Amino acid sequence: MDPVKPRQLLGVFDATMIVMGGIVGSGIFINPYVVALRVHTSFLILGVWLLGGGLALLGAFIWAELASRLPGAGGQYLYLREAYHPSVAFIYGWVLLLVTQTGGMAAVAVTFARYYREITGFSAGDGPIAAGALMGLTAVNCFGVRAGSNVQSALMLLKVAAIAAMVVVGILWGGGAGHALPLLDRPLSWGLGSAIGAAMIPVAFAYGGWQTSSFVAGEMRDPGRDLSRGLVAGVVGVVALYLAVNFVCLRVLGPDGLAATRTPASSVMRAALGERGAQWIAFGIAISTLGFLSQGILTAPRVYYAMARDGLFFKSVGWLSPKTRVPVVAIILQGMTATVIALSGRYEQILNYVISVDFISFGLTATSIFVFRRKSPASSPELYLAPGHPYTTAVFVLACAAIVTATIATFPANSAVGLIILLAGIPVYLYWSRKSRPTPPQPDL
Repeated sequence: MDPVKPRQLLGVFDATMIVMGGIVGSGIFINPYVVALRVHTSFLILGVWLLGGGLALLGAFIWAELASRLPGAGGQYLYLREAYHPSVAFIYGWVLLLVTQTGGMAAVAVTFARYYREITGFSAGDGPIAAGALMGLTAVNCFGVRAGSNVQSALMLLKVAAIAAMVVVGILWGGGAGHALPLLDRPLSWGLGSAIGAAMIPVAFAYGGWQTSSFVAGEMRDPGRDLSRGLVAGVVGVVALYLAVNFVCLRVLGPDGLAATRTPASSVMRAALGERGAQWIAFGIAISTLGFLSQGILTAPRVYYAMARDGLFFKSVGWLSPKTRVPVVAIILQGMTATVIALSGRYEQILNYVISVDFISFGLTATSIFVFRRKSPASSPELYLAPGHPYTTAVFVLACAAIVTATIATFPANSAVGLIILLAGIPVYLYWSRKSRPTPPQPDL
């Protein structure tokens, strides 16, 4: 047995920063205008963001219980493996590497590059800057989980400061006024429900990422306690940040002005401080995107590490450095794959495949609580139990199903490609599972 094991160095603060860092990227600085295009009053816009935050919180409750039941490396991969079958867990990891995690990281890396060039005037293209950011963060995380977590926490605190500054500056100097009425932009109808459902797609995407904190459960001092607390605290903190950003956008720009701009954060800061304000928020967005990349490189490789340890991926990916006790090969794999996609320019196309596939895995993972509670109904004082289960869990699962349905109806071609990539993991699993079986002894001749 391999004597090298991960170091358990992370606590509640680290978990909270990792949760928040996995959610807050560049989306909150841009997505408010997409929501305002689909619902057109302040009440509906803020209501959709609050609804999305409530859904994320229900998910955090579920993942908190799963983390306290199975506090090992790999998080969601581990939950799916133990509740259902290794094939289900493998397909989740397959899609994570090819679509959801890596494609998102590539897109965010290019977003960072664009803002970096805007701030510095650097003449290099987006691809080399994005590659440099990804490779730099990959190197940091190879030095150990504490180094990666410290960088991630510092960047997350800078993100919070940037968002807080935007909100305060917008309220004090941005002008504008409240827009309390009307509450609805149309009578209660199927059309209103459809508009709210369409608005929930970008909101759900903006709130995604809290689940990735579970990947590093094996490196927390007390994962059952620390991760469950970090999940709830982190999601509540992000809901507060997101509502504050939307409030100030609506106050300064109004619902119509918000829908009319593709860069709402820059528009708010420009209204308050002119072009200097737009430059400052560009710096804040660059820091935010860098923090998101840091979180992804810290967390996702632990899934590929767990897959390799199960014999379902290249053996080298399951290697831990004896010195740093982190899966160096898995970290480099994640960084290199995201870099290749960023340089290829295919990241935007890959991002289109993410939502439907992501929420299928969310819903399936949430239903695993029913499996675990049936297997082990007795609870111990140390076990975190999701509040309101089974009702809150059922609401979360049904909401995931509704988002998948709405996404497929709105983007059928992209959803089909995402599902094809998912199904393509089945023959790959069969290959790896057969390869990992021990060879039966041959009879002597």
